[in-house]
Amino acid sequence: MPTPTDDNRDLLTVIAYMKAAPGKEDELREGLKSLIEPTSQEDGYVNYDLHESVEDPGTFFFYENWATPEHLDAHLATPHLVDFAAQIPELLDDKGLTITRLRRIA
Repeated sequence: MPTPTDDNRDLLTVIAYMKAAPGKEDELREGLKSLIEPTSQEDGYVNYDLHESVEDPGTFFFYENWATPEHLDAHLATPHLVDFAAQIPELLDDKGLTITRLRRIA
């Protein structure tokens, strides 16, 4: 099955990692799911796929692809993401959110 970067190696791939604070798993899951629809309407959006760890429920990953780094920067400044970011201290464990930007090389 093809991935978005099969046809365009210049896409910016992002992995966002976060773990729910104890007892906040369902609230975090629902909050993350609510980001998908508005994000899919943004310029430069390619995909924005939410995953939850099988081995460690309550640990979430977004696998994202954006047309350019500037599109990702615009995404990070959208109202729905800024509003969600304000909830991070109460929803996430003490490690918070980790965002890794990647470029496919093979």
